[in-house]
Amino acid sequence: MKKGIVAVVALSFMLCAASSFACTGTVKAVAGDKVTVTCDDGKEVSAMGAAKVGDKVTVTDGKIAAGKKKGAIEGC
Repeated sequence: MKKGIVAVVALSFMLCAASSFACTGTVKAVAGDKVTVTCDDGKEVSAMGAAKVGDKVTVTDGKIAAGKKKGAIEGC
């Protein structure tokens, strides 16, 4: 019984890790709100968001992650 529970928990962690894909890279192309990003590891991914060609962005779950604003104070 314990082995079955452990297997289910381990499988759920693996599925969560696979579904939360993230990469950091450079914007290659922009078409409306669809952005094509070349990740640092060489993969190309499509994401939704606002960015310009050449911007360095982070893609998380198919969306451009919001970065820190210049001069922003952390915790405010």
